Amino acid sequence: MNTKEILYGLRTKHGLSQDELAEKVFVTRQAVSRWETGETTPNTETLKLLSGLYDVSINTLLGSPRRLVCQCCGMPLEDSILGRNGDGSLNEDYCQWCYADGTYMYSDMDDLIDVCVGSMAGEGFSEEQARAYLKQKLPELDYWKRHEELKGDGAFEALKKELIEEINGLRIEGMPRLEKLNALVGGYVNLAYPLPGGASVKFLDDGTTYLGNQLQSESDAERCFGVLANADFILICTYGQGGADPELLLYKKR
Repeated sequence: MNTKEILYGLRTKHGLSQDELAEKVFVTRQAVSRWETGETTPNTETLKLLSGLYDVSINTLLGSPRRLVCQCCGMPLEDSILGRNGDGSLNEDYCQWCYADGTYMYSDMDDLIDVCVGSMAGEGFSEEQARAYLKQKLPELDYWKRHEELKGDGAFEALKKELIEEINGLRIEGMPRLEKLNALVGGYVNLAYPLPGGASVKFLDDGTTYLGNQLQSESDAERCFGVLANADFILICTYGQGGADPELLLYKKR
């Protein structure tokens, strides 16, 4: 679809009249009408407002003229997995696993490769092929080219180390020592824990990126430990294959 069709489709999908949309993005109704007939297109600042209003990328609003690829891990990007800036706006350069709330989630390329290899090994790549491909591909991406400039002051890495020490200090029976925390998106790890009355409860936000890891239980070959954390909390659970039969072991405010 072209821009005029996309803008019309999004407005009607959200149940907005031209007047209502115009008020939300600080233009006239006539301007909205001209977008939808193809006479004009929104300027850059208005595109940013429309992106925030509809929660889609500017690239999508313009008919997807660019093929978006995460500039940290190389993953093809869609609106649903885009990272977010500190103000909540979408960032079209990164996925939500590599960049969340204005923070770059990886400062060590080898750590990222270890995470990505696990996913790629199940998609027709051997572990050796996946690792070789990533070692060649990642240095070509903008984040790793500009790593010294973008990596920040080290505060995020310090938080990860602090969390790892704190989690290991809990000495959960049967849980091996935690060595790394990776970026995990809530929607993929937000398990529903059963309550005594038959209901269930979730503790995470599906759209938020957390730090976490999965660890094989030392005492039960059929169970794993799930670790999730951020600056505000630590959650530790156990579950079977594919997240079956989850049991919450600890939820601790920090």
